[in-house]
Amino acid sequence: MRLLLCLLLILPLPLRAETLLLMAEQAGCRYCEAWDAEIAPIYPKSSEGQAAPLRRADIRALPQDIHLVRPVAFTPTFILVTDGMETGRIEGYPGEDFFWALLARLIEEAPASPAPPPAQING
Repeated sequence: MRLLLCLLLILPLPLRAETLLLMAEQAGCRYCEAWDAEIAPIYPKSSEGQAAPLRRADIRALPQDIHLVRPVAFTPTFILVTDGMETGRIEGYPGEDFFWALLARLIEEAPASPAPPPAQING
């Protein structure tokens, strides 16, 4: 019995999916500035920020290591990414109260391991 318990403890556990929130932004975007003023200072301390750390990118230079479902057309666009695959997005900044509710729902509904898309779409 002890041997079985020891074996179970040393077996590798499944790796946790890497989740992040990609913020596509651009200079001069007043909604990006509003998000920066209202959300950015507290985001890393929030449960959402712990579950999906923020990564920023200019809308014209999106990371090539993320598979998007469709191109980004608006700023800000917040893309929930799990293991390099888009699993949801918020287009625009609807204000502090709506943002938190929408993000919480995205995180809750995100698949644990998304299926890879047929082709990568960036930009």
